[in-house]
Amino acid sequence: MAVVDLELPGHRYAIQVEAGVLETIGERIRAAVPSVKDGGRAALITDEGVEPHHGRAVAKAMQAQGLDTTVAVMPVSEKKKTLGTVNTLYTLLLDAKLERGHPVVTLGGGICGDVGGFVAATYLRGVPFVQCPTSLLAMVDASVGGKTGVNMPQGKNLIGSFWQPDLVVADVSVLSTLPERELRCGLAECIKHGVIRDASLFDWIVAHAEQIAALETPALVELVERNVRIKAAVVMADERERGERAHLNYGHTFAHAIEATSKFGGQYKHGEAVAIGMVAAATLAAELGMCDSSVVARVRDALTRVGLPTSGVLAPTAMLMKTMGHDKKVQAGRLRLVLPTKVGAVAIRDDVAPEAVAAAWESVRD
Repeated sequence: MAVVDLELPGHRYAIQVEAGVLETIGERIRAAVPSVKDGGRAALITDEGVEPHHGRAVAKAMQAQGLDTTVAVMPVSEKKKTLGTVNTLYTLLLDAKLERGHPVVTLGGGICGDVGGFVAATYLRGVPFVQCPTSLLAMVDASVGGKTGVNMPQGKNLIGSFWQPDLVVADVSVLSTLPERELRCGLAECIKHGVIRDASLFDWIVAHAEQIAALETPALVELVERNVRIKAAVVMADERERGERAHLNYGHTFAHAIEATSKFGGQYKHGEAVAIGMVAAATLAAELGMCDSSVVARVRDALTRVGLPTSGVLAPTAMLMKTMGHDKKVQAGRLRLVLPTKVGAVAIRDDVAPEAVAAAWESVRD
């Protein structure tokens, strides 16, 4: 089993990566959460896509270790990633009489983890939190680092908190039930990590695309572990996104605008929007002279290699630009963009002319 330790001031937890690890999830929760060492209550929040495949088995494994488990099934939809869904979950936890020491466990993709994490952060002013990500995107990105949140009509994840889990268990065997499109979406975040921090990972993904697509266990474990190590290192250096952690937003400012103008759940999934956003950001960087045009070609080729889009049918540029103005990264009215300087390094710019950003949008329009 690969284990990545994430250590922060006053809090430490492990990200465990292996095939079949969910079979012993009850034991792992008891070991990671001292307040239920001898049993107690817990909530398992899963989503309607995952519950038929893994929900019952995980709940049974928790109950076998003396955890009286309340199961809550939530919609797997950006449209339902709202305070309304959070309120429904609060009610279930209150009815189950969960106390402050009882953990909330999430079993699902990024939406489930974000919503369940926000519930854990705010229920009784904070309860223990365990993440069991079931999508590649959640394993390598959303489950690591403590970001939780919900959407508003104005944009994604505008309401939320930082709430670090007590344990993350990434069982790569569950990826066999993941739709192929969702696997590709997770690879967008993996390629992003390569662009911002590790050129060797970027090249490794391109070279091992067939093994990853075939769900070969050694390739999946290495893929998840290497990406988690990058994400963990960035989070440990900048937990609250005051500096370096913003690098993880490469491609996302463009991507969130694509998603917001599609009314959350339109033509492009998050990973697909990120892929298009990464090409737009690389193109912008090249036009600004921050990187060579070969960087754009390498990013585009890597995304194409794993089956991700590099351009799309988008909302009008004026609408996209306006939506970017609501992004969380805006500071003092200035849009902060993460732009590559080479494969393996990025820089933040807040002085890019609107005309240049508009041109980048046009460059990824079909």
